[in-house]
Amino acid sequence: MKLILVTGSAGFIGFKTSQQLLEKGYRVIGIDNMNNYYDVKLKEYRLKELKKYKKFKFFKVDIENLEALEILFKEYPFDGVINLAARAGVRYSIENPFVYITTNTLGTTNLLELSKKYNVKKFVLASTSSLYAGQKMPFKEDLPVNTPISPYAASKKGAEAVAYTYHYLYNLDITVLRYFTVYGPAGRPDMSIFRFIKWIDEGKPVVIYGDGTQERDFTYVDDIAKGTIKALETETGYEIINLGGNKPYRLKRVIELIEMYLGKKAEIIYKNFHKADMKATWADIEKAKTLLNWKPEIPLKEGIEKTVKWHKENKGLVGTILV
Repeated sequence: MKLILVTGSAGFIGFKTSQQLLEKGYRVIGIDNMNNYYDVKLKEYRLKELKKYKKFKFFKVDIENLEALEILFKEYPFDGVINLAARAGVRYSIENPFVYITTNTLGTTNLLELSKKYNVKKFVLASTSSLYAGQKMPFKEDLPVNTPISPYAASKKGAEAVAYTYHYLYNLDITVLRYFTVYGPAGRPDMSIFRFIKWIDEGKPVVIYGDGTQERDFTYVDDIAKGTIKALETETGYEIINLGGNKPYRLKRVIELIEMYLGKKAEIIYKNFHKADMKATWADIEKAKTLLNWKPEIPLKEGIEKTVKWHKENKGLVGTILV
């Protein structure tokens, strides 16, 4: 495989995946609609980093726009598609459910239809651990994920279902990756770790919804990107595979680590637990080990240290971003 389409390439995971692909010698066509769900300056920062690579080309395209997408598929013979373009965020999906369905489910359908039409060999779809709400931990891929508790999770369930249909009808080789709480340098400012570091560093109170004992299976972004590329390079037929850290940590522990690496204490404000949030997540990653020869390499302590280091080195940018 030589030429890969990465959707959402200015996004957090899309940026890191594109970067690793380019460093492995792939040519990457990146697309992103550059929406303002969070501060566009962060997307522009990531894009600027990617444009340093000669084998990277960027187009401002929305995956909801089938006609614009088809122009690209006609011009470029893609060997694979990695669909990382998505409306993310559980809470905002309750305020604006429509855009989650149109981007995550309809947008994925557009890409699958064009992959079928233009004989793309491999399709990788980003999905989410949010689908496992109400299930027994650790979460295994064969659990019946029929109780999504947010429009975000429901839209990703829709994308997975459509992907299976295209595999069944047209024999597309598709790997669905369910990501578990991804964090790291240049992360999303709507996510807890970015916010916690910024708030603690700026002496502002840290807002936690719940009592801080809720647990997340945090996964460092470099590990996620490696797993995504392994999925691209592996013929699976149709498989759903968890990519997670395989060890849940309490939010309180994350704050302790951030305090340690910043050398500052946090002031914490506790608010009521949000109905659409999950109390805990924990990935069973045996399938990823077996099928992709993948396991996470960066433990939480090291990952937080690297993330705080990036924050300190990019204070000028981070200081201007609203969270």
